[in-house]
Amino acid sequence: MLGKLPPKILRKYLLAMTGAPSKKLMVVPAIGIDFGVVKLDRGYMIVSSDPVTGVEKRIGWYAVNVSANDVATSGNRPEFIQSVILLPENSNERIVKAVSAEIHSSAKELGVTIVGGHTELTPGLKRPIVMTTAFAFSGSYVTAADAREGDLVMMTKSAGVEGTAILGNRFVDSSSNSERALARATKKFYSQLSVVGEAEAAFSTGAVHAMHDCTEGGVLGAVYEMAYASKRGFRILESQIPVAPETKELCSRLHINPLRLISSGTLLLAVKPIGEGKVSKRLAEIGVASAVIGRFSGRTRISVRTDGSETRIDEPGTDEIWRISARGARIS
Repeated sequence: MLGKLPPKILRKYLLAMTGAPSKKLMVVPAIGIDFGVVKLDRGYMIVSSDPVTGVEKRIGWYAVNVSANDVATSGNRPEFIQSVILLPENSNERIVKAVSAEIHSSAKELGVTIVGGHTELTPGLKRPIVMTTAFAFSGSYVTAADAREGDLVMMTKSAGVEGTAILGNRFVDSSSNSERALARATKKFYSQLSVVGEAEAAFSTGAVHAMHDCTEGGVLGAVYEMAYASKRGFRILESQIPVAPETKELCSRLHINPLRLISSGTLLLAVKPIGEGKVSKRLAEIGVASAVIGRFSGRTRISVRTDGSETRIDEPGTDEIWRISARGARIS
């Protein structure tokens, strides 16, 4: 199985392996947690690392945004970043220039300073892999584990944002006019992959208890991770989850579920009920759409399908982007 390791493997082999104990570690590694928090003399350091492994085009741009997004779910804008760039043996200077330029421009756009990193030619690689670590410093934060009983589940934008950008990009070179048109239409999703601005804006309202970036596993996977981390259940109404027309068309033709499609750029929020209006208004002021898709409550984790049937969500599951890659799917 490609993608993230299953939660049971993480629990068994990784989550307890934290090296030397420290009283300065404020947020321990856990499923659904986007970042680590270290107590400083004044305030906190918030840090997150992420690799980009499933794409080649714009990989440097992706790498900055994914780790910046994770830090931003604390409610704070990232300030610094490091990168590790691993390149195939046959790489040339053109690839180095392209990746480094993408990292530089995307970091500059977010107001993030690059403080260093490592770059090498790596034996055995078929394509570049870029990893980044983002840092923020703040006096307060929220985590994905802070959702409370009765909180509304809100999300921004639409489902499958990143997956739509990735899948649309695969068909740019098709000779079919309809596929070319679809690929062009999906390019707009690249501009939606950052949640930094909306996370900061939502947090500023004081009505947000928890936030989580919808990465692998899509919206349903992210809701599960957030609920698991918070020791909560949920009831999600799939009919209330926004799905863009381009995403619907791609997923229909590839026979995949848009709600389980990787969706960096979609922010999940646990919001106190009386704060819904304040959060949605603040997000609208910066041009970000939002929707209420359910509520955190109890212990069971239920997704209600559009036909009214109910599905219990017990694990995030494999992301659709990895599932179709494994089967070599083509658009039909």
